[in-house]
Amino acid sequence: MRKSTTIFITFLLGIALYLNFSLPFTFVESFKSWAFNKTETKDPASTVQIALLLDTSSSMSGLIEQAKSQLWKIVNELNNAEHSNQTPNLEIALYEYGNSRLAQSTGYIEQVVPFTRDMDLVSEHLFALTTNGGDEYCGQVINTALEDLQWSPKSSDLKLIYIAGNESFNQGSFPFSTACKKAKDRDVIVNTIFCGDQKQGLEMAWNQGATQGGGNFMNIDQNSVTKYIDTPFDDQIATLNDELNNTYISYGKRGAELKGNQTKQDSNASFYSKANKVDRAVFKSSKNYDNEKWDYVDAYKKNKKILKDKSKTPAAFRGKSKEEIEKLVQQKATERKRIQNQIKTLDKDRRGYIAKEKSKMAKEDTSLESSVVATVKDQARKKGYKFKK
Repeated sequence: MRKSTTIFITFLLGIALYLNFSLPFTFVESFKSWAFNKTETKDPASTVQIALLLDTSSSMSGLIEQAKSQLWKIVNELNNAEHSNQTPNLEIALYEYGNSRLAQSTGYIEQVVPFTRDMDLVSEHLFALTTNGGDEYCGQVINTALEDLQWSPKSSDLKLIYIAGNESFNQGSFPFSTACKKAKDRDVIVNTIFCGDQKQGLEMAWNQGATQGGGNFMNIDQNSVTKYIDTPFDDQIATLNDELNNTYISYGKRGAELKGNQTKQDSNASFYSKANKVDRAVFKSSKNYDNEKWDYVDAYKKNKKILKDKSKTPAAFRGKSKEEIEKLVQQKATERKRIQNQIKTLDKDRRGYIAKEKSKMAKEDTSLESSVVATVKDQARKKGYKFKK
């Protein structure tokens, strides 16, 4: 340690000692928190914001199935992004439109989830979506998402809308050209995904929405079933996922409920295949899987002052001293980091295995996942983002 740094720290210690005898306790604690850097600094990482606008009219059950079964594939690819040598924060919002059970006064549009980093919440609501006949107003749902969501003002952040459906893009009283121009003016890129034949999508003006919104026009086969590639690493990662869950300690009024939702979304993922559950486990080993709202370990990492708030002490820790609780939390954090690192190491081999198997497949992938991932990478690179191989 440099001599000048040692002198400065000694000086601060002297002041803190003096203040302990001269000023109220609360002031002293505030000073110590500043002097010894116990408060958290603001996360300097950039943010990727994606608003998914999904048509949930009667013919869209295939699209919803793809969204459910490919969520973890999509977010894992986004986790491979880097900006200024940091993994960006990921926020996803979800809207449904074109469903006749929704209010006509809103244009048959509903915000399902606002921008959130809670991917368990996104998964939960995706699995709750149902389809029903209705009118699909693309211009209006784009405008609604622009006005209702808290879009980042930072020019370095990546802000994207993905709208998917299979009816004419120009339905409704709100012109899609107006909505798309507004998005472009606000540095929000509009990408359109037509569920059906490309020629039909062109005839229904889905390409015009992308052109005017500065994004890409794509078409997918919404009725194709998601294909998974099993690997020799899946069983071990699935086992580690179960061990990982044991490092979470719920707290607060909804803590037990939200911890239960973690397990439920594991089950939802495994409904499609073990490989899909493994995709979810890989995401859970990333920095973007953050549960500070209900997990005491994540909350402690964000702000150690939680130890002083007895109302937030988990039931499992009641009756223990602050020092005992801190030791147990640190043990859980260390165990979690070890498990997450094991998953990451195995996933590198798993990704290599999948890449080799995919290279043997001649058929072009026209799924929701491939469309979203390809355009995100292309549009992110234009903003200085890089992607790990």
